[in-house]
Amino acid sequence: METKKICYKCLLEDLDEKKIYSTVKEMIDSIPENEKTPEEEYRRRLGICRECDSLISGTCVKCGCYVELRAAGRTRTCPDVKNKWEP
Repeated sequence: METKKICYKCLLEDLDEKKIYSTVKEMIDSIPENEKTPEEEYRRRLGICRECDSLISGTCVKCGCYVELRAAGRTRTCPDVKNKWEP
């Protein structure tokens, strides 16, 4: 499967939000199961991100990542506070 890259240098007016979500979802789906965060933990991480002041339009302003993609990786951590996602 060919995964298209997301443009980090585009302006918001240049972006198609549905296409971005679709691309991020494809990238999450392509993570091997043994490297993917379990669903319950994934949802917990996203809940923490939703409360964070660094979340803007699905993007972390600390590192520029799409938080849904970052949270989906089992070994990934919050770029701001390393243990922020730890239970």
